[in-house]
Amino acid sequence: MKKFNIRKVLDGLTASSSSASAHPGPNQNDVIQETLQSEHFQLCKTVRHGFPYQPSSMAFDPVQKILAIGTQSGAVRLFGRAGVECYCQHESGAAVIQLQFLVNEGALVSALADDSVHLWNLRQKQPAILHTLKFNRERITFCHLPFQSKWLYIGSEKGNIHIVNVESFTLSGYVIMWNKAIELSSKTHPGPVVHISDNPMDEGKILIGFECGTVVLWDLKSKKADYRYNYDEAIHSVAWHHEGKQFTCSHSDGTLTTWNVRVPTKPVITITPHGKQPKDGKKPEPCKPILKVEYKTTRAGDAFMVMSGGLSYDTCCRRACLTVMHGKSTAVLEMDYPIVDFLTLCETPYPNDFQEPYAVVVLLEKDLVVIDLGQIGYPIFENPYPLSIHESPVTCVEYFADCPPELIPALYSVGSRQKRQGYSKKEWPISGGNWGQGTLSYPEIIITGSNDAWLTVHYNVPFPVMLQVLYKLKTAKVFERSLKGAKEEKQNTEIVDEDPFAIQSLSWCPESRMLCVAGVSAHVIVYRFSKLEITTEVLLEVRMQCELNDVDSPDPADHPPTPSTPAAHSSASPSQERDPFETQQSTTDEGPRDNVPCLKVRSSPLKQSPGYQVDLVVQLVWVSGEPPQQITSLAVNSSYGLVAFGNSNGLAVVDYLQKTLLLNMGLSELYSPSEPYQRQPRSPRKTRQPSGGEGFPYSVYNGISTLLSCCGSSSTVWYVRNAHQASPTCGRCFRKHGVKSLQITSTNVPQFLLWYAVLADAKDSFSRSRSSSVTSIERESREAVSSIHFMESFPRKTDSSASPSLWVGSTQGTLLMLALSLPPTGDQRLQEPWILSLCPVGTLVRLKGGILTMAFLDSLGVIVPPLYEPWSEPNAPDEEKEKARRRRPASPAPTQEGQDSQYAVVCSEKQAKVLGLPSQSHCFKHNITESSFVLRADVVQMTAGLCLACFCANGHIMTLSLPSLRPLLDVNYLPLTDMRIARTFCFSNLGQALYLVSPTEIQRITYSQETCNNLQEMMGELFTPVETPEAPNRGFFKGLFGGGAQSLDREDLFGEIAAGKASRSLAQHIPGPQSMEGMKGAASGVVGDLARARIALDERGQKLGELEDRTAAMLASADSFSRHAHDMMLKYKDKKWYQL
Repeated sequence: MKKFNIRKVLDGLTASSSSASAHPGPNQNDVIQETLQSEHFQLCKTVRHGFPYQPSSMAFDPVQKILAIGTQSGAVRLFGRAGVECYCQHESGAAVIQLQFLVNEGALVSALADDSVHLWNLRQKQPAILHTLKFNRERITFCHLPFQSKWLYIGSEKGNIHIVNVESFTLSGYVIMWNKAIELSSKTHPGPVVHISDNPMDEGKILIGFECGTVVLWDLKSKKADYRYNYDEAIHSVAWHHEGKQFTCSHSDGTLTTWNVRVPTKPVITITPHGKQPKDGKKPEPCKPILKVEYKTTRAGDAFMVMSGGLSYDTCCRRACLTVMHGKSTAVLEMDYPIVDFLTLCETPYPNDFQEPYAVVVLLEKDLVVIDLGQIGYPIFENPYPLSIHESPVTCVEYFADCPPELIPALYSVGSRQKRQGYSKKEWPISGGNWGQGTLSYPEIIITGSNDAWLTVHYNVPFPVMLQVLYKLKTAKVFERSLKGAKEEKQNTEIVDEDPFAIQSLSWCPESRMLCVAGVSAHVIVYRFSKLEITTEVLLEVRMQCELNDVDSPDPADHPPTPSTPAAHSSASPSQERDPFETQQSTTDEGPRDNVPCLKVRSSPLKQSPGYQVDLVVQLVWVSGEPPQQITSLAVNSSYGLVAFGNSNGLAVVDYLQKTLLLNMGLSELYSPSEPYQRQPRSPRKTRQPSGGEGFPYSVYNGISTLLSCCGSSSTVWYVRNAHQASPTCGRCFRKHGVKSLQITSTNVPQFLLWYAVLADAKDSFSRSRSSSVTSIERESREAVSSIHFMESFPRKTDSSASPSLWVGSTQGTLLMLALSLPPTGDQRLQEPWILSLCPVGTLVRLKGGILTMAFLDSLGVIVPPLYEPWSEPNAPDEEKEKARRRRPASPAPTQEGQDSQYAVVCSEKQAKVLGLPSQSHCFKHNITESSFVLRADVVQMTAGLCLACFCANGHIMTLSLPSLRPLLDVNYLPLTDMRIARTFCFSNLGQALYLVSPTEIQRITYSQETCNNLQEMMGELFTPVETPEAPNRGFFKGLFGGGAQSLDREDLFGEIAAGKASRSLAQHIPGPQSMEGMKGAASGVVGDLARARIALDERGQKLGELEDRTAAMLASADSFSRHAHDMMLKYKDKKWYQL
């Protein structure tokens, strides 16, 4: 008899409850065939866009034309031509203090703040570390790698210099000790090593700069100091003149000293570039330190001297500057951000030749600037990299893959007009590397919003894989920024600590090009896309103030006269003689603010360029001294012409075509009276009965549509600015519903409109006063709208055909649905007033956690997108508008009796469910996580089918099949270490996702196996075989008499035979995954080997050619000497000795 095991039974129950369905429909698995399998998914990082966060160092390979930037977090970004870039990361995460290229060798040396030195192999698409050397007893302060040398000089904080072989990454026994470098009579330590460089004309001499101001010229062969140069101020940098006879030092007092190599007593030239020169000949006033100086010579003209810093202390508020001194001219170039480092790009990599500088690369804290030295005025190059995502922190990100193909040219046509002018006409000088072979077959758009109200549309270029800015939009242009009354304006914006114009969320319809932006100051801006420029005149508005009576019926004495004339209105009461809107805006410390928006819309004309233009502005206002709640969800539908948004107070629906407020309800009103999930009020409130006994009375007169929400315990106070002409009958309408006052200040038609609305739970009076503690508790516990979705669906179980509906998800996990009755399309939709017929269906389903996303599938499992109207020019003439025909996508087919023709996929922070419609049956259910919660979820279209992608707070990325919710992928990718990731993580179609990994960088990832397989082909190559430029010609006499640069066999000095072995305790060698030879072979292959062999043969032939030239020169010299001797012999041949 088989033994019964209770554990197996429990395991089976757990598995079935977590992944299996609850009530599958009839023959459901036979109808929808799921094609996605686990082998279709694989997670990996793809590309990182943006500017390196907190840069710390920079290096440039003059032959390969590659730029490397190190950061304080241990990252290294490598840039070649546009579309060729790479990201590397040190495991320790220590700051990169210095980078050094092995010029034209495909390798990079990085020195970190944790006293480690790393050798990177760049001969593969994804660079890897070959060797690591970790110093134990000394701190690294400076590194120097001479051109075409394998010996790396490393200066330490103790003042010593160690030498490393970059091929084996081992220390040499040759050490330059600080006590031998300085004078024996010196009694103080010279400080850390701040500079090391070899003499351009003599490789056997190196220049060592100490922080105290001492510079030493060290002879490597004799192991002693030839000369010592002392100055009173600390040294920051040293620059050689190419002939090796002079060098220039920059000091902490803003001075530049130029020294002759053979005259160590005093500098030849001492200047203070930005110091005030006294008339009495005294020393100039000290300035800020000159952090770096470079001296570059030219054949045809004067030399260039480039430096950073050195400004006078009087210009303390001035921005960071780069100074370019060329001959007698001095140019001061102001930068937007502090300068981290700069490099001068030259035509030749040889330091002993005329450098011929042509550009300066300036690394700023938040930008990269390249200055053209060859043109008058020093213009900058146009940067092809998408380095600057935003100048201020990014607050929201949306990712759209597989967009309409005509959208990219439309955005580019309007965005190209926003580009700056005056760039250099030359090509971008950082042009190394080759593009990858793979391409993206679909266009991608990334929209980012920032703290300073900038909205940027980025286009992911398919080939090469890179990000390009298409269009920028400043959303704060519709608001006033006046300096007058700044104190009051600051008080009104107490809803946020700072940045009241910051963008919080957005909703975009790519097909209709409608854009809605929600800000942190509880405002919503609706934009339309237009190719024509318009000017919005001064805003003329209709102002209305509505207050409900506390009694069941209105008092006739309180009714104002019909506001047909100003005189009639002014006779109502003394307190109503002023503009009620103005009265409400003037706040004092004596009473709470009420009916005041956080921001003020501008009243002056607004010129709107082609692109996205403001169509409507909605603002929530203060109520009884409390600021409005921030908007938590937003949705726009171009087919219906509606915008819906919600917060913790309720839901609002606005018709942006007629500029009318259609719906303004508290969330509790959406529940049916018999709802089991209905949220009851948290405190007893007086129930207000509407006059006439109507539940949701509407007033529609001459296009002015109002809603007085009188049901239950909620009330509404709002202001409307409407485009339609007001009529005296409006006053009678409002009196009918208990309106105390109504004022119409203008009957003109404005060209763009502003709404003020309040979504607030009201108590007995609007002048109530509550303690701040109770208010904060209720604010935390109240239920909010977390998700909104427009869809042609089946609101009721008895529906046989789909109809417009609005789906609303709450933070308590409740899914509500509202049936919408829309007017006919066409001209009637725009001209005739209409009433929104609302039918709250009630709760469909309840999930654990707040609802994050919703999507709909048809009977075959294909996603059903919301209806939309194709884009047409909104500012076109009437004749063209009549010709433009609007088309709607086909509605879902009618359902057959007893079968579901649509499935709703709902995902919350804990669960995912699939509902069958119209039966509203629960088909499938899956518990996504128990210990954590979902941050972002989206239904995405893969190549082989649909899936539900989720990102959890514990770092897991999961995908579930649809509609069965079968787990396909679960990878522990990235734990939530920063709220920035939670705020910006988003999925897109075809297995793409991205998030903001730092305030200035976007990290793209893929969870598609197909994309991972093609990733290597899509990535560009950093290293390409390039021949090293020829060495400068030394000339006949220099070659004959031994002049020119003198070479040095460093192997004889630093090798183990001559210098011995270094101390093992000084540094620890950590080998990389493979040896240098193995990595080179695996990375480069046969083509690279042949290229290197060809380059080696060329170099050998070049050396043989130089030897042949020297031999020929010596032969010619000997022949000339022979002829000269023969002529002398013939001249004195027949002369006697006394005739000489």
